[in-house]
Amino acid sequence: MVTKERLPLDGPAARTEPMAITRNSSTRARVTGRAPRPSTRRRVSKRSGIVWGAFLGAMVFVGGGLYLADAGRLGAGVSTDPTTGITPLLATTSVGPSGIDSILRTATPVQPGRWQAIVIHDSGQLAATPAQMDEAARRQGLRGLGYQFVIGNGNGMSDGELFVSQRWMDQTAGAHAAGDNADWFNRNAIGICLVGDGNRQRFSPAQCKRLHETVRMLCERLGIPADRVYLHSQIAPTSSPGRMFQEAALRQALMGR
Repeated sequence: MVTKERLPLDGPAARTEPMAITRNSSTRARVTGRAPRPSTRRRVSKRSGIVWGAFLGAMVFVGGGLYLADAGRLGAGVSTDPTTGITPLLATTSVGPSGIDSILRTATPVQPGRWQAIVIHDSGQLAATPAQMDEAARRQGLRGLGYQFVIGNGNGMSDGELFVSQRWMDQTAGAHAAGDNADWFNRNAIGICLVGDGNRQRFSPAQCKRLHETVRMLCERLGIPADRVYLHSQIAPTSSPGRMFQEAALRQALMGR
């Protein structure tokens, strides 16, 4: 008797169009001891499975390559968090000036004269991530993280890790400054936040190194004068980035020392 059996294939076809093959239920091994030859349709089924497998493998390879190419757009060690739109530049000893330069490859091109100052802040918390800061800002009625950059201290972020926010990628105004001239600074100044509380403890050497090289590069490439680099406490009634922030070291770094 001839019966029909539907065997699923590997790959997408298994979920949509399983192939029907024919099997003779009375088939037995012949006296010669040889097993019955598989039907032509079964061979086609296996061949189709191989073709589908190769196709899917190629698609995964190409897709992975495109993902890595997109992640590498800002340079080595950079990846995008799709849930927050925040991009981290990982702190590694191999990230030098050329790695820092990669933050200038933004989605919206940086226009000459767009940025005229830099303001340094602290988060006021010993541990924080950009995602947590983004959520807190939204609870306060802001449209997400107000800083253009955040530098980690090893608590919630890697020590010296630089995060690039969506505001910087899109070259939009910040929401980081307070004081009488807050509107001007939010529109024209780059906000950089160090994770930590500068009134309670010093920032880590890795944080300070990352801050110095980032601020120096931004000043040089964007034409921002060194005297336009402010602590938040210098433009608003706040202690940020804290009394333990080492301003002298920052000023020396800006002078190339």
